[in-house]
Amino acid sequence: MIKFSIPNIQTSDIKTVSKIIKSGWLTHGKYTALFEKEFKKFTNSKYAISVSSCTAGLHLSCLASGFKKGDEIIVPAQTHTATAHAVEYTGARAIFADIDFKTGNINLENIKKRITKNTKGLIIVHMAGYPCDVEKIRSFCRKKKIILLEDCAHAVGTKVKNKHVGNFGMSGSFSFYPTKQITTGEGGMVITNDFNFYKKIKKLKAFGIDKDIKDRKKQGDYDVKSLGFNYRMTDFQAALGYKQIKQYKKNLKKRQLIAEKYIKNFSDIKNINHMPYSKNCSYFIFQIFCKNRNKILKELKKINIGVSVHYAKCLPKMTYYKNKYNLNINQYKNANIYGGTNISLPVYPKLKIQEVNKICKTIINLL
Repeated sequence: MIKFSIPNIQTSDIKTVSKIIKSGWLTHGKYTALFEKEFKKFTNSKYAISVSSCTAGLHLSCLASGFKKGDEIIVPAQTHTATAHAVEYTGARAIFADIDFKTGNINLENIKKRITKNTKGLIIVHMAGYPCDVEKIRSFCRKKKIILLEDCAHAVGTKVKNKHVGNFGMSGSFSFYPTKQITTGEGGMVITNDFNFYKKIKKLKAFGIDKDIKDRKKQGDYDVKSLGFNYRMTDFQAALGYKQIKQYKKNLKKRQLIAEKYIKNFSDIKNINHMPYSKNCSYFIFQIFCKNRNKILKELKKINIGVSVHYAKCLPKMTYYKNKYNLNINQYKNANIYGGTNISLPVYPKLKIQEVNKICKTIINLL
C-alpha cells in the first residue's frame, strides 16, 4: 500500500509531546513561543502568531483588515472553501474570480474583471505550493488601495525571488493539517510585517484579552476591550510544529526531488498534463490533469495507491455560494476544468523513489 500522506513526525517529537502532556502545562507554554520564533525565522517575517487552524488565521486576518458587510473581497474560484468562508464570517461578500489553468492560481487579469467600487480586499492562494504572480498583484493592489491577504495553506517553503510567500500581503496564513508539509494535527500560523496588524490578531485570537498571562502582575488581572475568539494552539501541538520546522529544509529538498521524478516519468505522456517544475514551489502535492479522472481514481483505490483531489468542485458550484449569490458557474471555465481533471499525487519525505515510479507506471498503464 502507498499512502497519500505520512506525517514527518520522529520518535523524539513524540517523546517531547508526551513530556509536555505529563507536565500538565498544555497551553501558554514555552514551545508556543519557540515555534512562533522559529517560523518567523524560517519565513523571514517580523511577526508570527500561532493559531488553531489556517481558517482561524484567515478569519482573524479578515477581521484585522476591517472587512465588513457591504465590502467585496475577491477570492479564487478554485480553492478550499475556507478561503471564502473566512470572508463570509465577517459579513463581507466573497467574489469569485476564475483561475489560470496552467498554475491553478488567480492572476491579475482575472482579478481586474471582478473589481467594483465595493472591492475592499483580495485573498490569493498559492495552489499546491505553486506561487502566484504576487509581485504584479501586490503592485496593482497598492495602486487601487485594496488590502492583499495570502492564503498560504499549501505553501510552507514557497518563495518568489527568494522571498517567502506570506510576506507580500498584509498577512499570510499557513496550515498544519495532517496532510500538509508540517503538521500539528490541526493548527496554523499567521505571519505579518505590520506591528499594528500583529497586535490586533494577537488580541483577537485570545478572546480580546489585553494582557498575556506572563504580563499580568496579579492573577486574573486583565481587561477585554474588544470581542475576540478562542483560536489558540496548544503547547504540545506547537512542540510538534517546532521540531518539524527546524528540520524542514531537508523535507523540502526531498519534495522537490520527488516532483522532478514525477515530471521525468510523465514528460512524454501526451494525455497527462502537469505544472512545470519550479524551484520556488514547496510541493504540498504534485498535481496531474487527465480525462477520465474519476475512473482512474477508482482503479487506484482498488490497488491501494493513495491519491486525492484538490479540489473536485470549484466554490461557485458549492450549494451555499451558488444559492446565496445565484452564481452562473459558466463564468468559471478554467476552475471547472481544473476541478474535473486534477489528481493530487503524494509528495512526502518518507515516500520512496521506487514508489513514485510505481505510481507513475500504474497511471500511465491505466490511461
